[in-house]
This record gives sequence, C-alpha cells and structure tokens, in this order.
Amino acid sequence: MRLLVSVGAILGLVFSAGAREPVAVADAVILSDDMPGLLSDYQFFRDEAGWQPNDRVISYQLNMPLFTDYAEKYRFIYVPPGQQAKANGDGMLDFPVGSALIKSFGYEMEGKPRLLETRVLLHRADGWLALPYVWNEEQTEARLKVAGARIPVRFTDPSGQERVTSYAVPNKNQCKECHALSGAVTPIGPKARNLTGGGQLAEFARLGLIDGAPSVDYRVPVWGDAKASLNDRARGYLDVNCAHCHNINGSASNSGLFLTYEEQMPVRLGINKRPVAAGRGSGTHDFDIAPGDPDGSIMIYRLNSLDPGISMPEVGRSIVHDEGVALLRQWIAEME
Repeated sequence: MRLLVSVGAILGLVFSAGAREPVAVADAVILSDDMPGLLSDYQFFRDEAGWQPNDRVISYQLNMPLFTDYAEKYRFIYVPPGQQAKANGDGMLDFPVGSALIKSFGYEMEGKPRLLETRVLLHRADGWLALPYVWNEEQTEARLKVAGARIPVRFTDPSGQERVTSYAVPNKNQCKECHALSGAVTPIGPKARNLTGGGQLAEFARLGLIDGAPSVDYRVPVWGDAKASLNDRARGYLDVNCAHCHNINGSASNSGLFLTYEEQMPVRLGINKRPVAAGRGSGTHDFDIAPGDPDGSIMIYRLNSLDPGISMPEVGRSIVHDEGVALLRQWIAEME
C-alpha cells in the first residue's frame, strides 16, 4: 500500500521501446461483444510497457486501497469523448457506456517496478465486463487469461521483510464474484468518498470526466494517516477490503455482516453478532467482533488465516496483511 513510483513520475516516464504520440482509445473494442486477447487492442496506453496513458485515460489514486499481497496498483479511468460520469453523492461514480476502469498490479523487483497483471472493467451496453490480462516477461504485452494464473514473486514489503509468494491472478468468474452487486458486475473502487485526496474529484470535473465535484459527507481516511480517528481508519479499511461482498446487495449478504462505511447498526458491523453459519470458519469463537477482545473475534481469526476454508477475503490474497490486522485489532481492543 505504498506507491513504488508516484503518478506524476509514471506519467513523465519515457520508454525507448514502443513510445509514441497519444492516440484515441479503441472505443469499438470496448463496446464489442468480443473478449480481446491483448491489452494493447484497447489502446489504453501509448507505450508497449503499459505506463504512459493515451488521451482521456486519466490516472487516479484511492485514499484507502484494497490490499492484494502488498502489490502496488496503478489505476486509470477512461470516459469516452462527449460523455461524462455522474457524481452520486459520496458513493460510486456512475460511468456511461463505453467507459473503462484499468488497474495494473506489480512489485518492485530488481530495483524497478514490474507489472504482473492488468485488470479491466469495460462498460458495455449489456453491463460491465471484468477481464484479467497477464504481462509477459519482456513487459511488452499483456494477454487475456480468463482462467487466471499463478506467478511466483519475491519482493520486500513495507516493513523491510522479504516475501516469497505465488501471486494469484483471478479467473474471470472470481472477478465477477467480487464485483457482484445485486447479481450484476459493478465497479468497486472509485467511490467519491474514497477519491477525496489530492483534489481528485475537482480535477475530474475540470477535465470534464464527471458532471461536477460532489459534496462528500463520508470521507474515507488516507491509508496510514495517524491523524484520522481510529474508528474512521478501521471502518474505511473494512469498507474497501470487505464491503464489496459484505453489503446488503453483495455476494455475502446472507451473512448479515455489512461492513460499508456508512453502516450505523453495531450488530450489522459484527459487534456482539453471532455468525449465521457455525463451523471451522468461526474458530470456536462466538462473535464476529467481541468488543475489547480481538483474539476472541472471528473477524481477526479469519483475517489472520491463510487456510482457504477460513481466510477472508476468500480471494485476492495469499499473505496476511499484518498492518491491516494490527489496525483492526487495536480498533476492537479499544471497544467497550
């Protein structure tokens, strides 16, 4: 959850291989019924290494990013010419048909950033489509992998610890599962409340990508901002890392555990709430959150596990997020 290269630096990079002048994004490819085999088919980038965005492909950062095995993420929004996304209070921006969300994942390896995969969300006439693309060793192209992939990586995490893991690229169905809302694929990240840092919403409005900077009541704190309240930081973390499934319309709605940032009912947040289905996922604990007792809370037990039958989130990580667990442990420990 730290940028290897600042967005400004990324946009200023000039690669000798394949660099060219900006060109138009291939709108027809986004809107087609096909699943393009190559990331370059969309023309989101003007360099073959996937760093320099083309016209109307705009970089952005989230206040609180999703944890994915300490991978760095580089995010871009594309809205087609003549169109605007509509602001929806502090919630998800409403993107027009023809829009795309592009997110690349990578690590610093051998002293330089290396991309492993790029996921795209394409807004077509029949809804959103999520597709994963895996980068080649030469970093010159990413190919569609509907079945997902496993990539061995060795990197150093923010604490200085060397990590070795088998990085998991999700398959197409796993993408759909995490992005499901009322049964339909839906974007997760670009909610106004998570885009407030650095004047991003105002910049989107200035560029004409959205119809105006919205008024935001619930602002998710920036990750690592110790000045924000413990409650806001913990709630923001749960909103980003868990609430895409744990909401009233999400794939985990039957759990009764709703972890959205605006949720106000303590029992829905898991406080003194018994799990709907008992089993080894509960770790013999009685409550999702036992106030004052993080070690007795199912939430901490599952976040601390790498067992496929226990671990939460179910997909997207093969490493425990030590800093995230520490944040939630402190939050629960200070509950009365």
